[in-house]
Amino acid sequence: MIDQQLTLNCKGRLLDLSSPIVMGILNVTPDSFYDGGKFKSDKNILEQSGKMIREGVSIIDIGGVSTRPGAVKVSIEEEINRVVPVIRSIQKEFSDAVLSIDTYRSEVLKAAFNEGVSMINDVSAGRFDDKLFSAVGQLDIPYVLMHMQGSPENMQEHPIYNNVIEEVVDFMIGKIKELRVEGIKDIIIDPGFGFGKTVAHNFELLKQMHTFKILGIPILAGISRKSMICKVLKINPKDALNGTTALHMIALQQGANIIRTHDVKEAIETIKLWQQLEAN
Repeated sequence: MIDQQLTLNCKGRLLDLSSPIVMGILNVTPDSFYDGGKFKSDKNILEQSGKMIREGVSIIDIGGVSTRPGAVKVSIEEEINRVVPVIRSIQKEFSDAVLSIDTYRSEVLKAAFNEGVSMINDVSAGRFDDKLFSAVGQLDIPYVLMHMQGSPENMQEHPIYNNVIEEVVDFMIGKIKELRVEGIKDIIIDPGFGFGKTVAHNFELLKQMHTFKILGIPILAGISRKSMICKVLKINPKDALNGTTALHMIALQQGANIIRTHDVKEAIETIKLWQQLEAN
């Protein structure tokens, strides 16, 4: 069994992953699939950030561009204008918060890093910006490597795999090699639930997520309120908290180190119950 990395170095601050932690989602976009347009004002953003911190969040992941199926790209300037004031505001109010930027653009990463971000969550695995990996290596911050078949514009049109587990693992192995060449030490893998996968693909990935432990690096589960829940239960994302919590428990049993979620309190409670289950 390969020893799994259990720390992340975020600008000198070590995050301990010996127990699972929570990454809270903060979308400052008008069109995200669940919370688009919800956090517009500085007051709303600080209230939500404070709420997540009180509930036990370890990382706040700030996104300025929606990557939901069919999402339309926005300019680099618009993305920077959305996220930089938010990062400044949170840093001023909650200086100890560990902030991640959800972007696939090196220019946005650099702007966010200069304001205090110490981690990047990239849905594209470096495929949309050939300067991104080198930028992450230069900044020396943790990198979330996610698998996506296609792009947000077309990823859900006809996702096809011969073997989804093998293909995603092989993809990760190749990308990890590229990241290591750039000197990136702290990598987290995200199987990419809902990104170029059918419901069946998503549930197969969840059922076999322990397979990714062979890579020896932390695993992030991004399941929160996604269509893999909504399609099965025939509900909208706003009604998908119960389904999200149920699948978070499965993800923890399958070896997830980080739960990325809209609902921090419920995810923290799920982790505590899982820990009790493991202790008995």
